[in-house]
Amino acid sequence: QVELVESGGGLVQAGGSLRLSCAASGRTFNSYAMGWFRQAPGKEREFVAAISWSGGNTYYADSVKGRFTISRDNAKNTVYLQMNSLKPEDTAVYYCAATSRTPKYYLSIRAYDYWGQGTQVTVSS
Repeated sequence: QVELVESGGGLVQAGGSLRLSCAASGRTFNSYAMGWFRQAPGKEREFVAAISWSGGNTYYADSVKGRFTISRDNAKNTVYLQMNSLKPEDTAVYYCAATSRTPKYYLSIRAYDYWGQGTQVTVSS
């Protein structure tokens, strides 16, 4: 069992930055790949970024590539999402999630076994 708690969301102007954190409970954190997803009002939840259990491989949605960076600190049981050059269309609730599946499934919501409660990110124009 893994419990995930996101933090770091808030209101920021377009062009600004935020860093989201996701703290995980449990001693098996480093056996899970981690992902970030987001859901805007009236839209489906979508993939944002993922990172392998070791942190050696990262994956990004085209819409955030070059602006967002996912990282993890297994000693702290925490995964991060650094978001730069934010745009109003980045406004959403951001969720972190954990998966034990192989990389080809990382972009799929269905691959993830555990989810956090989400943190709101609002980007004003």
